[in-house]
Amino acid sequence: MTNVAETFFNSLSLRAPAAMPGPMTGTLRVDLTDDGISEHWLVTFSGRLVKAAREMVDADAVWQLPREVFEQLASGRSNPIATVLRNETTFGGDVALFLAFRRFFPDMPGSHDPRLLAMRHGDRK
Repeated sequence: MTNVAETFFNSLSLRAPAAMPGPMTGTLRVDLTDDGISEHWLVTFSGRLVKAAREMVDADAVWQLPREVFEQLASGRSNPIATVLRNETTFGGDVALFLAFRRFFPDMPGSHDPRLLAMRHGDRK
């Protein structure tokens, strides 16, 4: 049975062209925890290519989070930056990698790009 994390990480390389803001190089390790057991995913950014593999190695950045929080992120029910600010997750290392990686998560239902909203309101004048 495939879990949410495995499905998410296995789809990164296919979704990279649309999600990547620009070329990036580095590694981000995502540590998912569940009842004291950790699952480690290494996300490698190489230009506009992204790949993920289950590996526990040193990385340029490390994001630690409970599996339950990850599943909320993967379903669009939470926001990666908000989880860090609420101390639900911890992050260390190259923040640019985290900011690029967050783009792979779906937007929360009902969320809107504030620039589009401003343009719509500007058109009404």
